[in-house]
Amino acid sequence: MTALTADQIARVKATAPVLAEHGVTITQHFYKRMFIHHPELKNVFNQAHQQSASQPQALARAVYAYAANIDNLGALGSAVTHIAHKHASLNIRPEQYPIVGENLLAAISEVLGDAVDEPTLDAWRAAYAQLAEILIGAEKALYAQAAWSGFRPFVVFRREQESDEITSFYLKPSDGGPVCHFEPGQYVSVKRFVKEIGVDQPRQYTLSDAPNGQWLRISVKRERVQDMPPGYVSNLMHDGVEVGGIVEVSAPMGEFTLHRSKTTPVVLISGGVGITPMVSMLASLAAQNSTRRISFIHACRNGRTHAFGRWLDAIVAKHPNVSRTVFYEKTHADDRLGTDFDFAGRLDFARIADKTLLPDADYYLCGPVPFMRAQQDALMAAGVSKARVRAEIYGSGEIA
Repeated sequence: MTALTADQIARVKATAPVLAEHGVTITQHFYKRMFIHHPELKNVFNQAHQQSASQPQALARAVYAYAANIDNLGALGSAVTHIAHKHASLNIRPEQYPIVGENLLAAISEVLGDAVDEPTLDAWRAAYAQLAEILIGAEKALYAQAAWSGFRPFVVFRREQESDEITSFYLKPSDGGPVCHFEPGQYVSVKRFVKEIGVDQPRQYTLSDAPNGQWLRISVKRERVQDMPPGYVSNLMHDGVEVGGIVEVSAPMGEFTLHRSKTTPVVLISGGVGITPMVSMLASLAAQNSTRRISFIHACRNGRTHAFGRWLDAIVAKHPNVSRTVFYEKTHADDRLGTDFDFAGRLDFARIADKTLLPDADYYLCGPVPFMRAQQDALMAAGVSKARVRAEIYGSGEIA
């Protein structure tokens, strides 16, 4: 890898404040420009996130972080790993990086105009080439380990409604081949053609069962059609994929995984559909008859949106080392305290300290961004080391 010169590093770092101010404008222009010149890439990028501007915002944060840490790339290690797994799940290829680089540099120049000179643009070209080389290398390693390349057809052999919003799809390779191993907490990309926008769209869904060698299971939350942007793929899955249907699936990826070799307590904390990786983790621990103390803590709106409740109760009944705590934010008349849920209101660690603040515990968090921020802040305030907290956020947001 060709190292940047001291002058190039200084120029890129000096642009960080400008990117903090104008980053979203640049990235919005970048995506618009790239899709005009390369419309085929609409099949790769989440167009709903383009409509909501969440993807340009996420990219702006990433570009700013890269500029601010250009002289200390080690600080970006976890972010690089996260991005590489996302890219590998979407089948991003090395030949697509020059397209992104060309349009990103052009967007910087066109938005900032005379505020950025040619030597600074040259520094950014070198910086982008360096980042591309890092990501391509990381993704090459992931592809080499992947169970298959690209997207593979799977047949839905079972479909099960888990709540008013979440439906599980059980998948087997349509060619009759073996089902791959994966680590609890990993996800796959599922690709569907969206007629409303005329392109294929990939979406990433966590594998919601323990690795079993027989099937893969994803549990999809229906995003309401009145939402803006609508849940294109989730609604297609709910309304258009029945038993016998075929879906295109990528190989499992993701770094948010269970440390299965440990013997310390495990605290699994989820909100809404963030329960899916926790189900996979708990199912895996139960399948190996783990004796680790496991605390499963879940928050959702009410019993109608509570997925996997009966399954969790059965696990708790069979495994004395597992406890459950369920919060319903807004209960219905038919929700039974002590049976369906344990506490009314939002998740509050102060009410369950005996089940959350466990010595040497590892904490796994997953859910919407506001939920994740609240839980991480609460754990930090309670004195939990950040090194013991692992988090996965759905969508393109970030905790901090």
